[in-house]
Amino acid sequence: MRKLPYALLAAALAASALAVPATAAALPVDVTASQCVAGGGMIVISAVGDGAQGYTKRCMGGVHDGRTVL
Repeated sequence: MRKLPYALLAAALAASALAVPATAAALPVDVTASQCVAGGGMIVISAVGDGAQGYTKRCMGGVHDGRTVL
């Protein structure tokens, strides 16, 4: 049985790695409240520090789990 040259194998592996779509990079960082709820999540509002510094809103659960809510 003949073996493939290492250069050909490396090129095939590189081509297959490039062919995989990068869907995670295409996802938005922030979502709206409607998108969070429609994706099956719920909005969790947390105070920053003692509350005087403001608050953060995160989508928990569902498709947009862990994303910041606008």
